Amino acid sequence: MQDLPHHYHATARAAADSHVALNTGDLPEIITAAPAEFGGPGDQWSPEHLLVGTVANCFILTFRAIARNSKLDWTHLECSPVGMLERVDRTTRFTQFTVNATLIVPAGTDTDKAQRLLHKAEAGCLITQSLLAETHLVADIIVES
Repeated sequence: MQDLPHHYHATARAAADSHVALNTGDLPEIITAAPAEFGGPGDQWSPEHLLVGTVANCFILTFRAIARNSKLDWTHLECSPVGMLERVDRTTRFTQFTVNATLIVPAGTDTDKAQRLLHKAEAGCLITQSLLAETHLVADIIVES
């Protein structure tokens, strides 16, 4: 890892009646729009979906690093968070993320250790640690036969 602080940049562009184009450096452009719940077309990634997807992505990448450092073998991890958007004190914001994770591990794996590392990943995810919303992990571990 490079020394901190790290700086990340992005640019968003849109015309009055178009989708929003997100760009950063040489990465592929992402086209977004408002979600259907806010009157958008519902056929593009929205800021809300991107945020929930970012929680999932960060959780998996954090778990991967922790598992590697802890020498835990695993086969597959699926993470499907649900973000709850509510009105709090006249402000609409995400108040909670339920991080649903299913981890598949080889036979003979210490499942208690795997469970601890999943919780450590939840606590160490820099995205959820940067948000006001509470995070709850619902983890399921499947041992391959």
